[in-house]
Amino acid sequence: MEAYALGPARQGRRRTRAAGSLLSQAAILLFISAFLVRVPSSVGHLVRLPRAFRLTKDSVKIVGSTSFPVENRTAQITSTGSLVFQNFEESMSGIYTCFLEYKPTVEEIVKHLQLKYAIYAYREPHYYYQFTARYHAAPCNSIYNISFEKKLLQILSKLLLDLSCEISLLKSECHRVKMQRAGLQNELFFAFSVSSLDTEKGPKPCTDHNCEPYKRLFKAKNLIERFFNQQVEILGRRAEQLPQIYYIEGTLQMVWINRCFPGYGMNVQQHPKCPECCVICSPGSYNPRDGIHCLQCNSSLVYGAKTCL
Repeated sequence: MEAYALGPARQGRRRTRAAGSLLSQAAILLFISAFLVRVPSSVGHLVRLPRAFRLTKDSVKIVGSTSFPVENRTAQITSTGSLVFQNFEESMSGIYTCFLEYKPTVEEIVKHLQLKYAIYAYREPHYYYQFTARYHAAPCNSIYNISFEKKLLQILSKLLLDLSCEISLLKSECHRVKMQRAGLQNELFFAFSVSSLDTEKGPKPCTDHNCEPYKRLFKAKNLIERFFNQQVEILGRRAEQLPQIYYIEGTLQMVWINRCFPGYGMNVQQHPKCPECCVICSPGSYNPRDGIHCLQCNSSLVYGAKTCL
């Protein structure tokens, strides 16, 4: 998981890369020298503080300076007066108000400054390729079709092993198809996805920029295309009768798909600085499954809602 902050001083995006878990082990850096306040409402979501706001016993107060360390496991004040969030969690998303006290010069009186920041957790999109292909098949009730399906998935998985990509079967159906010249024949309809293994399922294959998920997926696509093209070439060189099960030339199709994880969505209007990000759904919206956008839900009162109650 990652996060970015929007503030009045700089509307830019600040990211932290995940390291070893879904939640970031890095930090969100905000320039603060006094203290920060986050106020959860009675229903558990974060609200914008009014101008006349005063601290109450229900407030979450983080105070720190260069000589007074922050007593909070998720935040620290650095020697330069910066507030650093560590181990950022989904529930930490929300509106933050920062109160600063400073003296421009020794002779001047203490000045006060109030800043508001909106901090959102976000994750990289879950993107993958979806392939479809058709094979001339044995009779639809034949066990040979099931054996062939398993063998095909094993071959494709082994083909992509070095790329840390995985094959997932989405659909496998056998139908009797009427052909114009050949009459009725059996055909297997395959649909499978190719996605990049994330850090949850194992270590990253390497740290080079060529190991970015989308680059590995592009290499996987080329390998799969080459595999099916080779099947056509092999069949074209056969002198004997065609096998009972074989790939039907020209039926391989592929689609690039972007999806956000449940509780996250893309919104270029609300997050113009991070349009390609799957940002955590704000209160009033939710994403129940691998969709692209957060859906409206007036009864959703938390960040990252996956249901609309």
